[in-house]
Amino acid sequence: MVRTGRIWVTVATVLALAGGVSGTTAHAEQAPATAVSGGQLPPGWRLDDGRSAPELVWRSGSRVPMGDARVEFRADGRLLGVPKPERDGRTFRLGLAGTRAGALRGLQVWSGGRRLDRHQATAAPGAGAAPLPAPLPAGPVDPGRPGPYRTVSGSYRLTSVRLPGFSVPVEMRAVVVAPAGAPGARPLALFLHGRHATCYTPHGGADGVSGAWPCPAGTLPIPSHRGYLRDQRLLASQGYVTVSVSANGINGQDWQAEDGGAQARSSLVRLHLAHWADWARHPRQAPRIVREAPRADLSRVLLVGHSRGGEGVNRAALDSLYPPPAAQDGYHGAVRWHISGTVLIGPTVFGQNPVPDVPSLTILPGCDGDVSDLQGEVYVDGTRAVSTGRALHSAVYVIGADHNFFNTEWTPGQAQAPAEDDFYDDPDHRDPVCSPGTATRLTADRQHRAGSAYIAAAARLFVAGDDRVRPLLDGSGRRAPSADPARVLSHAVGANRGAGFLPDGGVTVTGGRLCSAVDPDPAAACLGQGARGASPHFAQWQTARESGRHAIALRWTAAGAPARVRPARPVSLLGAKALALRVFVPPNSRGTQLDVSVTDGHGRRARLGRVTVDGLPGSDRTASYWAREVRLPLTGARGARLDLRSVDSLELTPRSASGQAWLMDAWGWRPGTPAVRAAELPRVDVGRLTVDEGDSGARTYRVPVRVSGRGSGQVRVYVVDPATGTAEDRLVTVRPGGHDVDVPVRVTGNTRYGLDVPHDVLVKAVHGAVVGSYRGGVTVHDDDPAPKVTVTPLADRVTEGAALKWRISLSEAADTDIGALFVPVPVDGGAELSTKDVDPAWLAGVSGARPDPERPLSKVDGLYLWLDVPAGKTALDVAVPTVRDRVGEPAESVSFRQTGDDGRPLPDGLALNGTVLDAP
Repeated sequence: MVRTGRIWVTVATVLALAGGVSGTTAHAEQAPATAVSGGQLPPGWRLDDGRSAPELVWRSGSRVPMGDARVEFRADGRLLGVPKPERDGRTFRLGLAGTRAGALRGLQVWSGGRRLDRHQATAAPGAGAAPLPAPLPAGPVDPGRPGPYRTVSGSYRLTSVRLPGFSVPVEMRAVVVAPAGAPGARPLALFLHGRHATCYTPHGGADGVSGAWPCPAGTLPIPSHRGYLRDQRLLASQGYVTVSVSANGINGQDWQAEDGGAQARSSLVRLHLAHWADWARHPRQAPRIVREAPRADLSRVLLVGHSRGGEGVNRAALDSLYPPPAAQDGYHGAVRWHISGTVLIGPTVFGQNPVPDVPSLTILPGCDGDVSDLQGEVYVDGTRAVSTGRALHSAVYVIGADHNFFNTEWTPGQAQAPAEDDFYDDPDHRDPVCSPGTATRLTADRQHRAGSAYIAAAARLFVAGDDRVRPLLDGSGRRAPSADPARVLSHAVGANRGAGFLPDGGVTVTGGRLCSAVDPDPAAACLGQGARGASPHFAQWQTARESGRHAIALRWTAAGAPARVRPARPVSLLGAKALALRVFVPPNSRGTQLDVSVTDGHGRRARLGRVTVDGLPGSDRTASYWAREVRLPLTGARGARLDLRSVDSLELTPRSASGQAWLMDAWGWRPGTPAVRAAELPRVDVGRLTVDEGDSGARTYRVPVRVSGRGSGQVRVYVVDPATGTAEDRLVTVRPGGHDVDVPVRVTGNTRYGLDVPHDVLVKAVHGAVVGSYRGGVTVHDDDPAPKVTVTPLADRVTEGAALKWRISLSEAADTDIGALFVPVPVDGGAELSTKDVDPAWLAGVSGARPDPERPLSKVDGLYLWLDVPAGKTALDVAVPTVRDRVGEPAESVSFRQTGDDGRPLPDGLALNGTVLDAP
């Protein structure tokens, strides 16, 4: 077995102690900065042989529940890749393809903005969170109250379907809850659950769950799709036909999908909708429960998605308006439905490509321990200026809610399978906001009741068109009493908001700082150093730095110094009733006061009033830097005779003695929910092309990019350097059928062995366009055979105090490092070299172990040799230094044997055998 990959070697100390190598052999690379003495990988990490490339393996000290946020390996802050999870729930493997496998320094494991490979301490003992905000006034209507209809329920199961990129068919299974006796055709609400474990062993406990599909013998499918029955019953009582579909077959396979399974989930949703459209026309062909329900009105459809299901229904709405490439899609029929709106519960947004012209409500759980960065805020922020801005995009922040309890099948005490609170509670480090029993943490029942109320609110606004419910969702500061005692706050963009002050597009800021949402430079980043916790507004995407995502940061040590925001062109507030600002302050802070003024193009200035902003309850583990919406009437501007058609600048003047604040945006606002018509936009999809390197010559390939639809728009294109992982970006205008996104990749052939090299491209919508498949590129497949690796003994029988030596040789040089992993195995007969027979510094360097207690080398946990011949070289000398003692003992031997894909010694693998004799 041959391993490849340009990675640092744990044998660095061996070579140093051996006194270096000859002029024809290579020296080992320096150990990473995070390594302990001697070049050992950080605890929990190891390197294994993969089938085509080395694998970086991390094993958690405890089971990592299968969730919706992606587990990511990072090195020095850059993304290495998304590892494959093993069935034990603890082990994750990442193939080190291409030159991404350079020095593995600063290794970290992240998921949803939360680091997994170290304990994240919470606030110091005695530090408490801010108290809950006072209850808001009740809204004009309460959508959480049951309606007049009784309900009927049942299930259906159809033939499983094959989806592109998935080897195993996906189930077509659903549970239906419908109103009994409701007249006429009724609107349809479809629910899609997120990524959760797929199978469980009855009475098997937490260790009996897995992400396998299909479920192995002796295990049962986890019925995640039955976790929204309470929400379905509430909607059905109000006259909606509801269906919740199962997606275990996608959850069990989406680790291999470049988009995390978003396109597959969209296909599944639209396949179910197509059946409902058929059944509406031909009810006799429908399953029994569908026949017993009122006919579904497919012109009024609400999609509700939880976690990755949220991203899935967002993509389904996109695909319903702007068809995806046929080769990527699992549904190829006509669109016979209209998506009136979406509800996204703790959603992922890996592509950061929200649908701009479909109204949405995003529920952000304040104690989300899965998608803990609350990246779903992008479904609001990411729609600004992309299209007409008529669709309402709302976010509601539910203080004290976790990720799982919106689904009863993910809730302990209610689920059939083992379930848990996703916000991990350490008894020794209690979180002041989210640990169970704190004043701010919701119980499962209270959380689910609040979720039901706000799902129903979205249905009533987006589908039924009842504008009375809008103040619950659009930042107007009203609540649904049926959600009590939960504290639910809202803000929004779109609807009847007019022109606004956005921190993108040529804005000039004085007295404050135009900051970057995602930037590795603390001086440029909006939160920078010293922030306790995270901001949903600044959730990281696929690159370490992003262009075009900004906010305005204010910091002051005395009251009275204004910050002025001047857009590139004057803003019209004509017809607006108020100026709505989205502002946030540090969590747990209270009473931040800002005076707000505007100036027109003639220099006339008017003070609109003063706003007071409080921080949300937060800790180091929460994403509580979240904007509150505040509004000031424009009566002062009219009284000052400002020309509201041409407002030149916005001014914020702190009135608190000191503090910080961040402005996300400001808009002219008036009440109402306008009708939304989707604009005709171009759609961009990036594909992936795999090409052979070839033996000679140079060829240029282009990243496959498809632009469909109508009109023209702008997207931002990021081209990732495969050697460094850094990305360069540019703004591109796209038109259907055009080749505006032109990314050439030059490939030079040779006959030397190397690794496959991915040249990745990412695309994000900016204005007048939408993006489907956001990631692709050209992968260059190395088509040359690997060189043969041999071992030659240089000194395999020595006297104690000397070093055992071998030479690892290649039949020819390669374009990448060639390496093999060796582990000590028991020797065949005789005494085995022990921990006290080798140099203690060497032992610490390759295993972290100490000589005492004395034990054979084959019994030392974590002892392995990663022997690596660097690119362009053909040999590497290896040494095991021994020590001389005064103890009389027989000849002692050692055997290091090459491992296979599973980390176990290969019976026919390469071996480093040696014998140490007692000194005379």
